[in-house]
Amino acid sequence: MHPGSAVPPAPTHLRLLPLRMRALIVAGLAAAALWPQRAWADDTAALSLADSAPSKPSAPSDWQWYVEGALGQTRSRYGGGTAASQRLSLDVQVDQSFASRWRAVLADRLDVNWPASSGPHHGINTLKEAHLSWQVRDDRIVDLGRVNARHGVATGYNPTDFFRAGAIRSPVSVDPGSLKKNRLGSVMLRAQNLWRGGSFTALVSPKLAERATTEPFNPDFGATNNRLRWLVALGQQLTEDLNPQWLAYGGEGEATQLGFNLTTLLGDASVAFVEWSGGRSRKQLAQALNTADDAAWRNRLAVGLTHTTASKLSLTLEYDHNSAALDRAHWNALMRGAPAAYLQYRNWTQNAQELPTRQALGAYALWQDALVQRLDLNAMVRINLADRSHLVWLEARYHLDRADLAWQWQVQSGRAGSEFGAAPHRRAWQALARYYF
Repeated sequence: MHPGSAVPPAPTHLRLLPLRMRALIVAGLAAAALWPQRAWADDTAALSLADSAPSKPSAPSDWQWYVEGALGQTRSRYGGGTAASQRLSLDVQVDQSFASRWRAVLADRLDVNWPASSGPHHGINTLKEAHLSWQVRDDRIVDLGRVNARHGVATGYNPTDFFRAGAIRSPVSVDPGSLKKNRLGSVMLRAQNLWRGGSFTALVSPKLAERATTEPFNPDFGATNNRLRWLVALGQQLTEDLNPQWLAYGGEGEATQLGFNLTTLLGDASVAFVEWSGGRSRKQLAQALNTADDAAWRNRLAVGLTHTTASKLSLTLEYDHNSAALDRAHWNALMRGAPAAYLQYRNWTQNAQELPTRQALGAYALWQDALVQRLDLNAMVRINLADRSHLVWLEARYHLDRADLAWQWQVQSGRAGSEFGAAPHRRAWQALARYYF
């Protein structure tokens, strides 16, 4: 079900009508800070296509866990054959106070796949979070351990989500909300200071291992803590409708990157958002192939609009831009060139969760209580504007008191070697059941 698996070009072709958009230019950027995850929870939920199911049953509990079973079928792009798949998952979340002003947080997920999703291992364990939290006083918090620090206000592409690279161990859905939630956190020391309408965050994440591993039950510190990194952030609500956030991020072997997030209300039912990051870096192809390239200033941008109707239908349109990625001419040249270089670049961009080409367009829809109560409908369309390939993903999910029933379907189309036209699975569907304990 993951669209990004890099494979040699396949003989398929699809023509789409041209789509052209001009990137918006963002100014007035500062060199400090990140709004902490708690302060941005409401904005992020409003702007992103969230993990469709509720994360917990209605009764509050320090322990939240569920079991999920899924079965599905994929149609291969090569030969047109079909293959069945099954998955069993266990997800556990613990948020336990054990002393005055002290909390212990644990989030872990085990996915067992038939056949194995990658390599010889059927089971893959993802240690999402494991940290201690100390509330020094009412407005000051310190966290130590593995933390899933998610940043950004856009839906499909998050230029300021600096800790996303290498964090996906077991992709079970292409839903952006699922990818952000079901990933490895990074080991860090994080301090947050809060005040009315604002906050300041500073964190440092040390190097703990050299490289990532595919061992199924390894905490995989090499994927998230393979170099020293730091981040600071400042957020201050300027007006009731204007919520800016400034970030600065850096690390061993990389130049400081600046970031900026902004959400603003446009009337009672629409929210506009801008997410930007920029700094000196090499082009992505040079990083992927480990070749020489002069560092220059590169910009990454996601800008969009979310509109919510009275019938609980939220529609989001988002434009994404990455100046470090390949333009149309160089992307076409890479597709026609050496297969090894093409595969290496595709694998690098998937691991980094970066755009392979400079421009993309995304449309997202979430309809809660659609047609009948407790039925949610989700839809996503991703279009690569360089090669006109596209991904379509649909989900229908029905919520019971302590269970969810869902059906998901996706199709990836495009010419040979394009972003979605090279994926090994042309079509796929899966039915799943989730039970909350």
